[in-house]
Amino acid sequence: MTAVVIEARGLGKCYRVRGHAPPTFFGALSRGLRRTRTERFWALRGVDFDISAGRTVGVIGPNGSGKSSLLGLVAGTIAPTEGSIRTQGRVASLLELGAGFHPDLTGRENVFLNAAILGIPREDIRRRYDRIVEFAGLREFMDQPVRNYSSGMYVRLGFAVAVELDPDILLIDEVLAVGDIAFQLKCLDRIRDFQRRGKTLLLVSHALQTVEEFCDDVFLMHRGHLVARGRPDEVILRYLREYMGEGGMIYTQEFGTREVEICDVRLTDASGRETGIFETGRALYVEIAFEARRRVENAVFGFSIKTGNGLYVFGSNTQILGMNIPPLFGEGRIRLVLDPLTLMQGTYLLSLAIHSADHTVQYHRREDWYPFAVRNPTGALGLFHLHSRWEFPFENR
Repeated sequence: MTAVVIEARGLGKCYRVRGHAPPTFFGALSRGLRRTRTERFWALRGVDFDISAGRTVGVIGPNGSGKSSLLGLVAGTIAPTEGSIRTQGRVASLLELGAGFHPDLTGRENVFLNAAILGIPREDIRRRYDRIVEFAGLREFMDQPVRNYSSGMYVRLGFAVAVELDPDILLIDEVLAVGDIAFQLKCLDRIRDFQRRGKTLLLVSHALQTVEEFCDDVFLMHRGHLVARGRPDEVILRYLREYMGEGGMIYTQEFGTREVEICDVRLTDASGRETGIFETGRALYVEIAFEARRRVENAVFGFSIKTGNGLYVFGSNTQILGMNIPPLFGEGRIRLVLDPLTLMQGTYLLSLAIHSADHTVQYHRREDWYPFAVRNPTGALGLFHLHSRWEFPFENR
């Protein structure tokens, strides 16, 4: 049986927030005559979970849901107000930009300071120093105070130190969103190496595609509570359906003249069952009920699909496909068929639109409105399934 390396029981964190009197003369006078009132804010409460060794767990949720407080409690940088948190093994964390760095010390001095805090012998970190600098790519800046570093330089050095100290548990809070693409890819490659070596990772991120690709389990946080835990595709889909747009999560849009209005939309499989989870190579049907409030000639129905991270995947419409829509008036139905569905495993956002043939009038558009997930049983990776085969041996033609 795999050992539990992170265990939380009844975990809660409460902060005291000072109240403010009204901004008036009498309010100012009253503040001078009595103590400022404080209010209690529970950033986290009643959280229970176990994480086994070697698991990679993602933590998602709207801004302010308690994700960073959870990682701070696991890291030990903040103390719980109630309940308990236990970890087993060495923990390294990247919880916020520059955490653990002293701004007046140089990059070199901060490397040794971080190692000392984690109990790494000075001689040991001296042997690893060149590898840290090489990974961070900051050799010419290591003797400068880190207060002069850019945000990307902070993250590069912090990540390089954390992974080189070879922790048993690595905590990462959104820092991979900072820095250039080359360094992000280097970090993700190192995370894969950690996974191969059986390390435990706890990852907070709004990059849902990254969470789905790397994580075995996902926690969904909302208003300080752990509201769901399970398979990445299922938990991410619930997140998108229930909390879309909350806390700056995804910016959905809806606009148009409503001369033709999208009234109801159902995503179904080939059997007609409404679902939000589909399989690569099978069919996805989008049933759209609409109403035209006046006679509309040459309307165009269109769709587009993005990844959970907002990457535009594909878009088309009835005009592109050479389909002429007869004049619309009153209620009607139309169906979009994706068969076979060639998208690979991931979480996606479907947009729908009805507009005029010359594209000057949007009758009704819902952008990033309909989330769905795709599972791929083959184990292949990527965005699209490409039909392929290998020929061995083969002859030149």
